[in-house]
Amino acid sequence: MSKCKILLVEDNADDEILCLRALKKNNITSEVFVARDGAEALDYLFVENGDTSELPHLVLLDLKLPKINGLQVLARLRANPRTELLPVVMLTTSIEESDLVESYKLGVNSYIRKPVDFAEFTEVVRQLGLYWLLLNRNAPGGENCADEYTASHSIR
Repeated sequence: MSKCKILLVEDNADDEILCLRALKKNNITSEVFVARDGAEALDYLFVENGDTSELPHLVLLDLKLPKINGLQVLARLRANPRTELLPVVMLTTSIEESDLVESYKLGVNSYIRKPVDFAEFTEVVRQLGLYWLLLNRNAPGGENCADEYTASHSIR
């Protein structure tokens, strides 16, 4: 199995650094591709013919993005048969109920508010990695990361 991949869609450089540090601190060794706006995320996921050779195992998607916002990215993912079941976690600072509701209406798998405190943020990322890369079983056709992480991660 190929190494697990995460697509982090984040326009805030500080939040990007925090997320990458939190992944490293929690020994989550997945390959992380960072897209800094919605257009770049869609370019990464879809090539001209509407297909990609290899999808990430998890998308961590910010809501408020330049060019194409997170809700529009999510809508495009869910509209494409190849990405409609791809696990997507909205990782955002938004506390707006309308953002939460619209995210779930469009098919987000989880909606997580980013903590401001680094220790709390690190714990959130640890739990996201534990759940989405170790415990969760992807839909048929999608690869799972459990075998890659079982030896190096334990449930607290």
